[in-house]
Amino acid sequence: MAGFDLNRLSEYREHNQLEAKRAKGGFPGSFWETYSAFANTNGGIILLGVKEEKDGRLVPEDVDVEKLQKDFWNMVNNRQKISANIVTHSMVNPEDLDGKKILVIRVPRAERTARPVYTGMDPKSGTFRRNHEGDYHCSLDEMALMFRDAAYATQDSKVLDKMDMSVFCLDTVRRYRNFFSSTHINHLWNNEDNEMFLRKVGAIAIGEDGKYHPTAAGLLMFGYEYEITREFPNYFLDYQENRSLGSTRWTDRIVSTSGDWSGNVFDFVIEALGRMQQGLKVPFVLKGNFRVDDTPIHKLLREAITNACVHSDFYGRQGLVIQKSENGYRLSNPGTVRISISDAVEGGISDPRNGIMLKIFSLIEFGERAGSGLSGICSRWEKVYHTPVCFEETHKNGVDRTVLTLSTGGNDQDVKAMLELYGDMVDTTIPQTVNRDNYSINETVSETLNEPQKAVQEVHEPLSGPQKTVQEIHGLQNGPQKTVQEVHDYLSGSPNAPLRLLDIIRKNPKITKAILADMLGVSASTLKRWLKANKVVWIGHSKNGHWEIQDAG
Repeated sequence: MAGFDLNRLSEYREHNQLEAKRAKGGFPGSFWETYSAFANTNGGIILLGVKEEKDGRLVPEDVDVEKLQKDFWNMVNNRQKISANIVTHSMVNPEDLDGKKILVIRVPRAERTARPVYTGMDPKSGTFRRNHEGDYHCSLDEMALMFRDAAYATQDSKVLDKMDMSVFCLDTVRRYRNFFSSTHINHLWNNEDNEMFLRKVGAIAIGEDGKYHPTAAGLLMFGYEYEITREFPNYFLDYQENRSLGSTRWTDRIVSTSGDWSGNVFDFVIEALGRMQQGLKVPFVLKGNFRVDDTPIHKLLREAITNACVHSDFYGRQGLVIQKSENGYRLSNPGTVRISISDAVEGGISDPRNGIMLKIFSLIEFGERAGSGLSGICSRWEKVYHTPVCFEETHKNGVDRTVLTLSTGGNDQDVKAMLELYGDMVDTTIPQTVNRDNYSINETVSETLNEPQKAVQEVHEPLSGPQKTVQEIHGLQNGPQKTVQEVHDYLSGSPNAPLRLLDIIRKNPKITKAILADMLGVSASTLKRWLKANKVVWIGHSKNGHWEIQDAG
C-alpha cells in the first residue's frame, strides 16, 4: 500500500489493503486469515494494537510490541500455521504513535510461484482473498487458477499427447502464414511445410511418444472450436458491438460457438479487430514515399486485444468478451494478471499466462515482448482521447476476471495529439475518417470467415434491378461482358483494394500471385487486371524474381 502515512492514522478506514487488530489478548488468530488474503490479492498493511471505533476511525492502543513481534516470527516460519513466509524483517516494524506502541506489518502480494498462501495444512479450507468486505474463503476455481499459475512453464506450453494435427483448421494456418510471409519477406520458415512451420512457432511439440502433437497454444490459436473445448471445457470467445443497455440486442456479434467458422483465437482476433478499427480517423501521413495507414490507435487496439488473449485463463469460466460501443471499448478476459496491477500499468515487467501464444502473435507484429504494452496503451489512449484508461481485476461469485476499459469520455480523437505519436513521419494533412475497407494494414489480409457468397444484387445497391455488367453500372462503354464473380470483385475491391495491392507488394515484392489474390480476396482474372492497371510487373525468374511498380517515383 503506497503512500500510507501512520501519522494520519485517524483519517484512514479499513479497506482492501488495510486491516486493524486490537491484539490486547495477545497475537490474534485471525491475523493469518488476513495475511493469506493480502498475500493472495494485492498485499496490504496489518496494524496490531489499533482499534476500529464504531464510526470507522482507527485509534492506537498500547500493546506489548516485543512479544507480538516474537510470536509473529515464530509462527510465520511454522508451516503448520502458514504455508509461506513472504515478509522480510524490514516489513515488520514497531512504531510509537501518540505515546502508544503498535506493530506495523506490511504483507506483499505473493509471487505467483508461492500462491496460494494458506493457513494450516489444507489449502481448501485455509486459502483467503481480500475484497472491500474483508477476508473471504477462496472458491475452488480461484484456488485452481493460483495452482496453475504457480508453474514455471506458461499455461499454453502443455503438449496435448491425445491430439494430432487433425485438430488444426488449415484455413487458419494458411491465413496466419500469409501474415507471417508479408512481415518476413525472405524468412527461411516461409519455405517450410506446415508441420515444420508449426513446430518452429511453438504450435506443435514432441510428446512422450516421440511424435508431434499440438501444444495448448497451437490448439487455441489454430484449432477448431469443438476440438479446443475438449481441453478447455469453458472456452468461449464473444465480440459484441453496440449492445443496448439492459438488452441482448447488438448490431454485430461474433461467438466461437456459432459453428459457421473455426472458432479459434487467431481467426477471432482478426475478425474482431477489423470491426474494432472501423471508424477510426486516418490522417494523411507519409514516411518516405509511402502512406502510413496503421495509426497509433490501430496499433493500440491490436495490442489491447493481443494482451487480453495472452493473459486469459482459458480454463476459467465466462470466456473472453470484447465489447465495442459509441463510448469506446471494454475487453474482459478470464483470470487475473500474474503480477500486481501497479506493476502491469507501470510496465517493464512481462509475465503472460500464455507465453507461446504471445510468441505466435509477436511473429506477425501483434503485441510486444518488452512488458510495456499496457503502459503504452494507457499513455497513448489518454493522449488522444483525454480520458484515463481503467484497468482492474474483479472477483465475483468465485470467478476472477481482468477488465480493460478504453472509454472515449464522449470525446473525438485528438488528431493533433495522435500525429505527435507518429515520431519521424512527415507530411500530414487534414485527417479523414475511414471505414473497415479503408487503409488498415491488418485488413489487407483479413478475410470474412466462411461468409456465404452473396448474389450480385446483395453486393451493391445498383444491382438490385436486372443483371448489369460492370460497364453498365459505371457508365463505361464498349467493353467485354463481365462474369458475376468479376462484377463482385470489381465492386468489392474498388477503389481501395488496388491501393492495398500496392501496399502489399511494397512490403513483400516476392509474394506469389496465389497468395496475393487470397490476401485481397479476388479471383485470378481480377488480380491480373489490377496488376496491369497499376503497372505492376514481375521481373526475373518465376521462382526467384520480384514485383516492380513501374511508375513508382
